[in-house]
Amino acid sequence: MKDGIYRNTCPRNCYGTCGILSHVKNGKLIKVTGDPEHGYSKGSLCAKGYAFTQYVYSPNRIKYPMLQSPRGSGKWKRISWDEAYTIIASKMIDLNQRYGSNLASGYNKFSGNLGLLHYATEGMFNSIGPHTKPIGNPCALTGKLAMNRSFGESFSSVPEDMAGSKLIVLWGANPTVTNVHQMKFINEARSKGAKLVVIDPIFTQTAKKADLYIQIHPGTDRLLALGIAKLVIEKQQHSLEFLEEQTTGWPEYKEYLENQLTIDEVCKQTGVVVEALKELSELYGTIKPVATWAGLGVQRNSHGSESISAINSLAAVTGNLFLPNGGLYFMHFDVDDFPCALLNHKGPEHPMIPGPREVDISDFASSALQLSEPPLRLLWIASRNITQDHNLKAWVELFQKLELIVTVDLYMTKTAERSDIVLPAATHFEEEDLNVGYWHYWLSINQKAIPPYYEAKSDLQIARELTRKLNELSPEFSNFPADKEPIDWIKEELTSEIMASYGLTSYEDILKRPYKKNTLKAISEDWKNFRLLSTEGKKSEVSLYQGDSSGVDEYKLITPQSLLKIHSQYETLNWLNSTQDESCIELSTEAAQLNDINDQEKIEVYNDQGQIVGVAKINPHLPKNIILTHQAGNNPINQLIIQQNEEDVSTYFYDSIVYIKKWRESHV
Repeated sequence: MKDGIYRNTCPRNCYGTCGILSHVKNGKLIKVTGDPEHGYSKGSLCAKGYAFTQYVYSPNRIKYPMLQSPRGSGKWKRISWDEAYTIIASKMIDLNQRYGSNLASGYNKFSGNLGLLHYATEGMFNSIGPHTKPIGNPCALTGKLAMNRSFGESFSSVPEDMAGSKLIVLWGANPTVTNVHQMKFINEARSKGAKLVVIDPIFTQTAKKADLYIQIHPGTDRLLALGIAKLVIEKQQHSLEFLEEQTTGWPEYKEYLENQLTIDEVCKQTGVVVEALKELSELYGTIKPVATWAGLGVQRNSHGSESISAINSLAAVTGNLFLPNGGLYFMHFDVDDFPCALLNHKGPEHPMIPGPREVDISDFASSALQLSEPPLRLLWIASRNITQDHNLKAWVELFQKLELIVTVDLYMTKTAERSDIVLPAATHFEEEDLNVGYWHYWLSINQKAIPPYYEAKSDLQIARELTRKLNELSPEFSNFPADKEPIDWIKEELTSEIMASYGLTSYEDILKRPYKKNTLKAISEDWKNFRLLSTEGKKSEVSLYQGDSSGVDEYKLITPQSLLKIHSQYETLNWLNSTQDESCIELSTEAAQLNDINDQEKIEVYNDQGQIVGVAKINPHLPKNIILTHQAGNNPINQLIIQQNEEDVSTYFYDSIVYIKKWRESHV
């Protein structure tokens, strides 16, 4: 690679998808800076972004293909890529011959790298015909489906436009920690007089900056949104013409608010005092434009779908849906506008099996254990650390039944430690890619800036080389186009429609700077027929909030993202994290007194799934029945989270119940 400055894009599962300028000298990445041409991140990075030089050259990175035998023993030996491919290909071919199809081979992949060329894993498995694949989205499916019901399709406003809002309502969003670049647009609006409202069960870093903070009981957001709408309508501050002419369900929605919902019940269930409810309804009713942001946390419980729909409906009632600098924010799915050629690669047909066998990713392990004829026997794991999943006992059981586990990763994660073969993955500085965000509307290139770290390879390179080995051992086993270079796949994504949408005239344009989508699509016919929250069958409100129903010694577990990690990513970097691994477990003053727990002493958090030992931090602002702790660590909190498989939902991470007690060495 030549020395100089390259354009890269952070591919993490994060709102930012930030533009990066990578400074390379003597073939090494010596510095990263923000790309000032990127109109969202505007030349700045978060702390994790600035730590990428350590991330790339960390001694903890996996350097070579590794084989563990027996599995879980910790007895690893270095093998060549050819040996790894031969073991994997031989097992896939053996399973095919044993069962008459490739259904016994499958993969589990999610969001470790969101670049379009990382769909190579999906393309590689598509190329062998029917196989076992995950479907769904454990983080956002509930909210996505709710947005689709409201608008008829995906919708999220332009985040830079928030700078012109006069009222910003953050509903379960904490951008000071999880979306630092959005804060500059929020602060710009506030410098011009805008008010900031934060609604959250947790007194977050963002809540500390708000003009009005409303602490709500977890899972009761729907009732609060309905209560605000009721007061707005009572004061005749609603957008009547829009509601009558451009929405579906207005008469039923209005009747329900007027005759079935009481403000007393809203206050009782949400924990919000009536004065705060009236204050927020007055702000919503008298200020325009209002930007309303429904955070991902809102939909991580069993009431999440209706909560998102209710928040959407509140924006409609107040006439803010399509106002310039107003609108609704959740996340968009514009990646679906691209060909996603690797994801949609068509493999050979099977004479008896119509297509892949699908398993809900939100409960993959439990569902995979039920598979038969054939059972799942080979699992390929990429862009994923299953310790960030839930129902981890099911994962342990599934791993015991698998004949071969292959993990592709940069670091020896908990998942990699349980695998038979670990393949070293490239960072985004060591591969080409194309990136589109799910929050902002910028498209950016990812150039290969440095040579691979030792023997690391991209997902695409692994797919190409494994394909060649498969076809060497069993001719025409795979139809993956192994000769296509990364540039070929990137250019295939840049169709004439995509280029027109982003204002590109040629591929070379995007090498010079990121490009923003020209405009959001004009309001479609579906959007003109906005669907209000359905109130059918809701003649009386059941109790949503169960905080005190089972005794004060029962706690709801909340596990938000932390500032310096994304799930388990970055946790080994000493630039960002101390060497101390013990979990910090936050509890309320009341809970500490009830359980005779002092600040900074060890405690246990447990349920019938397992236990976590950590250090207590007494948080006087925390509600009495909430336990707060962050994800990742050697003893992941997600082992306490279990959810029964349900259709069309993301994972209800915030519905788990736990208990606490003083730690005693004899307990361990």
